[in-house]
Amino acid sequence: MKTVLVSGAGVAGLTLAYWLRRNGFAPTVVERAPALRPGGQAVDVRGVALDVLERTGILDEARNARTRLRGMAMLDSEGNELWRSTEMTYSGGRLDGADIEVLREDLTRMLHRRALAEDVEFLYDDSIATLDEQPDGVRVGFETGPARTFDLVVGADGLHSRVRRLALGPEERFASHLGSYLTVFSTDNFLDLDHWELWLKEETVGYCLYPVRDNSELRATLGFTSEPIDFDHRDLEQQKTIMADRLAHVGWETPRLLRAMREAPDFYFDAMAQIHVERWSTGRVTLVGDAGYCASPLSGQGTSLALVGAYILADELGRHGDDHAAAFARYEARMRPFAELNQALATENPGGMPADESLEKAKNGISLDD
Repeated sequence: MKTVLVSGAGVAGLTLAYWLRRNGFAPTVVERAPALRPGGQAVDVRGVALDVLERTGILDEARNARTRLRGMAMLDSEGNELWRSTEMTYSGGRLDGADIEVLREDLTRMLHRRALAEDVEFLYDDSIATLDEQPDGVRVGFETGPARTFDLVVGADGLHSRVRRLALGPEERFASHLGSYLTVFSTDNFLDLDHWELWLKEETVGYCLYPVRDNSELRATLGFTSEPIDFDHRDLEQQKTIMADRLAHVGWETPRLLRAMREAPDFYFDAMAQIHVERWSTGRVTLVGDAGYCASPLSGQGTSLALVGAYILADELGRHGDDHAAAFARYEARMRPFAELNQALATENPGGMPADESLEKAKNGISLDD
């Protein structure tokens, strides 16, 4: 049984591990965090990605866990309502559609349970340090654990993928800055929102608030526009200060929100960026999800790309048996047009929702059975 090391226990990595096991491989997932990562924003699952959830056996569970928002309102910088809608939300799209919005941490828990049921091996609190491709496999050095050899290695480790850096080169070669920064965290529902989403927008900053967990929590997404800035990806206090400084002039409940941000246990901050790689694979190493073709949260399609990409990669590896080069080539031939359609959503209308026609084409622009 061929062995595959998957770096990253996010949506892409967990989906890939499950389907690799189903297709006769022995996957191992290595994750830097000591357990599944908590927190994160509500994510959209749309179009053909819903079919991946159905085939994975978790579609009904995901539908039951959806956010169930009733609508949204747009506020100015002092909290005055500008307009409202009970037909759509910016975060999830049309409320009467088949697509679903679910918390990222809920989706990863569902996928993790399915992977565990298939006896997938997990290595937590560790990460890949070195990759040494040899004639019969890839010798992988780990930060803490002993080195091991795997037949194949897949980077499912996100925007700042270490696998991509080790196999293909530095991030600067592939990253395209989209002109803004974003933070996500959870806090108490101090606004008493009842399945209702609020957006506040000022010239260069803004944020989105919506309740989850039966209205007991708020998930906050704060952002600002900016040229690239220099910051330490590991220094959370520095990142919180950057965000607080950018929003310090905004009124309404912003001071209270920024105090909650300082105390949040699940704070996340990063640039809005895309990844464009000329070729996703080299030798016995390939990329999936954000590591290979990040579309950014501005597209609303990152989770769907991760689900579909992982399924297609596992499918092609299952079809081609010992010929991983052919499998990687077919995976990229099938996925790249779909990835490019979805990346375009983030740039065609950066100030709001993409056109319905573009979104429909992007979310359904691939077949799982090609």
